[in-house]
Amino acid sequence: MRILFPTPEPGEAPLAALVNTAGGLAGGDEVEISVALDAGAAATVSTPAAEKIYRSLGPETRVAARIEVGPGARLEWIPQETILFEGARLARRLEADIAADAVLLMAEMLVFGRHARGEALTRGSLLDTWRIRRGGALVWADGLALDGDVAAMLANPFGFAGAEASATLLLADPNPLARLRDGLRDAGIAATVLRPGLMLARWLGPAATVREGLGSAIRMVRARHFGLPAALPRLWTC
Repeated sequence: MRILFPTPEPGEAPLAALVNTAGGLAGGDEVEISVALDAGAAATVSTPAAEKIYRSLGPETRVAARIEVGPGARLEWIPQETILFEGARLARRLEADIAADAVLLMAEMLVFGRHARGEALTRGSLLDTWRIRRGGALVWADGLALDGDVAAMLANPFGFAGAEASATLLLADPNPLARLRDGLRDAGIAATVLRPGLMLARWLGPAATVREGLGSAIRMVRARHFGLPAALPRLWTC
């Protein structure tokens, strides 16, 4: 793993690009990422391509990200999608500790198989957990577990209903979020304010549609809430 700092676009915060020089992660690989922003700082963390989790012969691929956002700081954690190959075994943990007045935008997308190659995810495992604390208090905990008959779990009409991909966008911001939520809904993006200072949006469906929806939501949050250009990092479009 490497981290690169391409020149940001005019008016943009510094951009950190997380690069997997191996091209993907295999069973037994372990990656730990730490990101810390000091008081008043602003930054964006993304990736130049989708992360690929290859088929495992047994061991899990482990990814742990630890994020700290200081007082008055703003972090955008918006990597491109993670693709689970057939037989992949991934255990991923995202933990964030943010100050009382800090802002954190987190977005992650999972793709269940290489559908362009006609490959669906039918076996393997996934344990994906999120924990966000504000001022030391837990404000968001989420988890997704897939194991055993993964094909049946993904096909369940009361679960993933055959979706090729899923995505989650979470905005933690002490400022009012109702107007932003309503704007997203007007644009056809179902979002909810879970509690004061915490907004959530989720997607299920074809991989291309989910990616397009997530990208549209990120652009709207940046433009309507952060006062930034309505654009994704150019890493997403290169």
